[in-house]
Formats: sequence, C-alpha cells, structure tokens
Amino acid sequence: MRIGVPREVKQDEYRVALLPVGAELLTRQGHEVVIESGAGEGSGFSNGDYAQAGAQIVSSAAALFAQSELIVKVKEPQPQEISLLQPHHVLFCYFHFAASRELTQDCLNAGFTALAYETLFDDEGHLPLLQPMSEIAGKLSIQEGAKCLEKTFEGRGVLLGGVPGVEPANVLVLGGGVVGTNAARMAAGLGANVIIMDVNLNRLRHLDEVMPANVTTLFSDPHTIRNAALRADLVIGAVLIPGARTPVLLDAGLIRQMKTGAVLVDVGIDQGGCAETSRPTTHQAPTYVVDGVVHYCVTNMPGVVSRTSSQALCNATLPYIRELAAEGVDQFLSRSAGRKESLNMRGGRLTNAQLSSLFKDLPA
Repeated sequence: MRIGVPREVKQDEYRVALLPVGAELLTRQGHEVVIESGAGEGSGFSNGDYAQAGAQIVSSAAALFAQSELIVKVKEPQPQEISLLQPHHVLFCYFHFAASRELTQDCLNAGFTALAYETLFDDEGHLPLLQPMSEIAGKLSIQEGAKCLEKTFEGRGVLLGGVPGVEPANVLVLGGGVVGTNAARMAAGLGANVIIMDVNLNRLRHLDEVMPANVTTLFSDPHTIRNAALRADLVIGAVLIPGARTPVLLDAGLIRQMKTGAVLVDVGIDQGGCAETSRPTTHQAPTYVVDGVVHYCVTNMPGVVSRTSSQALCNATLPYIRELAAEGVDQFLSRSAGRKESLNMRGGRLTNAQLSSLFKDLPA
C-alpha cells in the first residue's frame, strides 16, 4: 500500500503522524511511504531521517495526496487538504466531527473513508489512540492553568500550591477519565486543593483509593458542580463522551458568578467544550476573558509539546497503521467491534451512531 504522511497545516500544530522508525518498519513490510517535505521538523525529525528510513520525500501536499491510498495525519483535515481528498482515499487521524458541522459536511462531500483515532476502541473498551494525548493534555492543563492564574495573564494572582501560612489554590476537575486523572494528580503534586468529579461511582471509588490526601472525589450533579465552581480558582474541563459533543456543565450564568480572575481550561473544546462560554483558541492567542473568568480553550493542546506528543502518539498508532496497510480497510474493521467504531464516514455517508444522532439531516 502507498501510505502518505502530510505536513500538518493547522495553526500551531507541530506534531507528525509517523516517526522515521514507523517509515522503516512499513517499508520493510513492502509498503511505500511518502512524506511531505518538512512534515517532521516541528517534532525534531528531518527529511534525511525519513529518507534514511526508506521513505520518499515529496515537495507538496498535492503530490503526496495524488500518490497515496492511506493517509495518516494528526489533526482533522483543513480546507486546503479536503480539496485534495478523493473517494479512494482512506484518512486515519483525529477528526472530532461532533464539534463542527461544517467539517463533517465538507468531508462527506469529499466522499473519502474516515477512520478516527478518537473512536477506536480496544478489546477492553479503552480508547488507545486517544489515551496518550489525553494524558499529555491533562498534565498540560495544570501547567497552562497555573500560568493563567498569574496576574499578568489576567488571573487572580494565585500560586497553585500556596506557601506556608497562605492557602493553596482550589482546583476543580470535571471528569475522572484519563485527562481528569492526570490533571488531578499534577495539581495535587503541586500542592493545590483538588476536587475531581465524575458520574461513575466505581471510577470515583478507584480515584479515592489511588489519589493523594489533597484530592477529594465528588459525584457530579448540577448542585455539586455549582458549589465547587464558585469556590474554584482553576477549573479543568475534562469530560468526554466518545464521538459525541461534550456536555455543557457550566452555563453562562454560573461563569458570571465565579471568582474574578478564576481560570477555566476547557480540554474538551475539540469536542465542543464543557462551558457555554467556551470557544476554540490557538496557542498564539490561547485565552480570552468572559465576565472576569479567563478561558483557555486551545483545540490542540498537545501540539505545543510536539516531540513528546509525536512519540507518544506514534507508539500507539503504528500497530494499527501497519494492520491497515497490510489488510485494507474491510479486513481491519472486521477484526473487532472496537475497530468498527473507528469508521466515522464512508462513501459520503455517516457510519458512526453518535454522529448520526447529532447530525440527523446528514446522510447515513
């Protein structure tokens, strides 16, 4: 199979979807690997690294798309890439269709086969291709949130861990999954008072057993969310419903009543965000203020730590890319129910139940 790896063109996206070692292993299997010039530079991998691994370097995305059958990317295709996609293409990447009707419609019109990292399940019901980026985003949410709390970034001027004689910050984490767990552990390690909420009691029991003493677990309902949000200096939106839009847990009225200078880091913004006031931002302009609350809503948070993120992502995706290349789409999907869930659209029709429910008027 001919496998193409384009250079990411989304703003502030520096990751790459295939490491040189991946190119080497795929070419050893007898596949052709085509890399767009400069695709790996943002993560510290040169054209020479890929050429030495057996890949062919091409000068443009147009040339790469024209030569490729399976295209592997990191982020969703941008308009200039959608124009290059044809019905025979298979695109394997993060799509997050639920956050954008426009993207969904444009991709349906292009007619290609969309396999989404974020809806591929393993045999244990986990999301193995989302997990490494969720781990990074969870840790980054505290790193960025702590920075946003500084007065020069319009925050409250609060040090996350406090000092002797001065109380630490109060951190609220909405969601006890991979993002929330990593965020809570990171915030606790810095000395903050942390509340982590979820609707799964078994998950809360597990978190209560493994988290340090400065982390409190609470069942998530509108009253507990409201009470904790009003006390919080930093709120982390870490809620995920695979393939679906993130539920709105913080309405505009609640945001208006939060502390002036409090910070919301909405990690779920790539699926729509957990606050009514959330809207996508970039690493170049990551924050804005609504009713005194600093909003950090970057849609590709792990992209800023691109080398770590590319290595973590490719460790997870490469086995699936090798399967796809060796077997083709149909056999790949037939391997398990979890692999079938990765198919979001094919032949101009939605194939994912969550998306079909969300976009009822689009062909399915």
